[in-house]
Amino acid sequence: MATESPAGESPSRGKRADAQRNRRTVLAAAAEVFVTSGVDAPIRQIAAQAGVGMATIYRHFPTRADLVTAVYRHQIEECAEAGPNLLAGADSPFDALRQWIDLFVDFLVTKHGLADALQSDSDRFAALHTYFLDRLLPVCAQLLDAAVEADDIRPGTQPYELMRGIGNLCIGRDNDPRYDPRRLIALLLQGLQRPHAS
Repeated sequence: MATESPAGESPSRGKRADAQRNRRTVLAAAAEVFVTSGVDAPIRQIAAQAGVGMATIYRHFPTRADLVTAVYRHQIEECAEAGPNLLAGADSPFDALRQWIDLFVDFLVTKHGLADALQSDSDRFAALHTYFLDRLLPVCAQLLDAAVEADDIRPGTQPYELMRGIGNLCIGRDNDPRYDPRRLIALLLQGLQRPHAS
């Protein structure tokens, strides 16, 4: 019979929870390090950022490709899960759309940090683009539909074209400090809004 921990969890369940927590911590730390230092940053830098030993990273992610893929998937999931939560909590569907696009831009900044690795010939990386579209297009569509239904924006904007346009606006941010894609994205969203009579 398994002994119970004081919290009522079996020791193996407690270890699994710790492992999941460590994994999430490593992914968040790796995402930050990849943005500032690139995907070739030393594993010890990621371990230090996460506050874990290097062995913990290698236990979860035996290769750098495993880590890069996991970071990308984790960020897709965070972005996907944020959509319905924002829609439920924002003042209006348009505010939810604007907040989600802000998160999407944050994600794209990290994605640009991963670009070199993602352009490799690995099937694992090739599959990520499909995963990206499968998870995020429906969320963007839900937000657009809600904003149209609330009469916040004009109908007719396709989720793919909006996401692609935002992605294109983010290109060049890294090598030109005078360029702020968020300002242009704000203008794009302003153009989508339906003018309301005062």
